Amino acid sequence: MERDGTMQDPENRDLSLKLFVVLSKAYKSIMDLAIKDMKKHELSTTEFMIMELLYHKGRFPLQQIGDRVLITSGSITYNIDKLEKRELLKRVPHPEDRRVTFAELTEQGREWFGSLFPSHAEAIESMMRGLSKEEKKDAIELLKKLGLAVK
Repeated sequence: MERDGTMQDPENRDLSLKLFVVLSKAYKSIMDLAIKDMKKHELSTTEFMIMELLYHKGRFPLQQIGDRVLITSGSITYNIDKLEKRELLKRVPHPEDRRVTFAELTEQGREWFGSLFPSHAEAIESMMRGLSKEEKKDAIELLKKLGLAVK
């Protein structure tokens, strides 16, 4: 019996463990290739994720970037500084709230990232070629459901 008084289901436990291993290996394989693609553009993974966020979402509060790209605030500041030094993005103060600062791509950053993003998107699409459109849709829904259940 488990702590909550229910009977343990060994088959369900084994399936959960197997899913964890398969999911972890798939994630590692995909991320290894994605990181390799990001680095060929002379960006760290974090820099690339920040650039991609700003490219698709536009001006974004610095304080919220970490939650979106899953990195710490200290790492955000370091990477924003590096990208700003390369003149790919700039900090923009909030016009009414001095506590808020936005990050925004410069024109140079938007053009540069816009020129490289299509090939990155093609690389990601190529990595996912093992699934049909319907299987991708199903996988998205199942992984969202799993993520929400864990929270």
